Amino acid sequence: MSTVLACGVAVLDVQQTVDRLPGPDEKLVAHDLLVASGGPAANAAVTAAALGVGARLVTRIGASPLGTLIRADLAAHGVEVIDRAGPRDQPAVSTVLVTRGTGQRAVVSVNASQQARQPGPGSGRAEWAGALLEGVDALLVDGHHLDLAIPLAAAARASGRPVLLDGGSWKPGLERLLALVDVALLSAVLRVPAELGRGGGRDDDVLADVVALGPPAVARSRGPLPIEVLTGAGRHEVPVPPVQVVDTLGAGDVLHGALTAWLAMRGTDGLLDGIAWSARVAADSCTAAGARGWLADEHHVAHHRRLLAPPAPPAQAPGPGSG
Repeated sequence: MSTVLACGVAVLDVQQTVDRLPGPDEKLVAHDLLVASGGPAANAAVTAAALGVGARLVTRIGASPLGTLIRADLAAHGVEVIDRAGPRDQPAVSTVLVTRGTGQRAVVSVNASQQARQPGPGSGRAEWAGALLEGVDALLVDGHHLDLAIPLAAAARASGRPVLLDGGSWKPGLERLLALVDVALLSAVLRVPAELGRGGGRDDDVLADVVALGPPAVARSRGPLPIEVLTGAGRHEVPVPPVQVVDTLGAGDVLHGALTAWLAMRGTDGLLDGIAWSARVAADSCTAAGARGWLADEHHVAHHRRLLAPPAPPAQAPGPGSG
């Protein structure tokens, strides 16, 4: 079985549905409660596991009761957790109020206590990184925990394993990680700082700015609009299938998890096909509520698994004297 390794933040998501947001000093009764693990890398790993690929997650969770909930939820979704938390590390927590009837969200989050830890000068040669990549076919990094992501990306690059960046937003030091990335899949809101980019942060120069920092291929998702792709072969657009949207929560994470699974199974050859397939998976995820509601549709999940499997090699003609 092919296996992906995701490196990044794991979050405890606490989501409640209300009729409206509360006012000052007001208490409301929620219609429902959902408590689950979340975060870009964690959701991507869950996606890869659902698509039939082995999934591991390198993160910092810690031994607190909140961390226990996150680990248990990820294990239930088939994700192996490699926790490199220190004794005082706490997981990130996100509280979400969803307004019933409109689907609008109000989000309050607390970042992981060690999330901004920066890599040291020699961290790209950490010996532990190679050991964690044993049996791994592709690496996903989400830009968090750079002191973990940079050594892993360096080791993956040195061993020929494809590295995919989930570029949700710009984070300090991200340019060091981009130099080690094969494919960067960006959100529509990411901008390269003016001092690093050639276009001064203008929207039409984002892909070129990121390519200049190292990745041979850069793509940008834009909701229902076609995904923009820039490679050495030029610029391309990959259509996003139209669907009846129920909820877009986590669709970007699904997109990245699906593409990481594709890279693990098929490598970087046929990247545009991989992005198109991943866009179909992400679009289907929007037809159900929540970041993982789509997993309940076994028919859709099985269909995407079949499309992910590499085509069987053509049968060889019988040799002389056979039969």
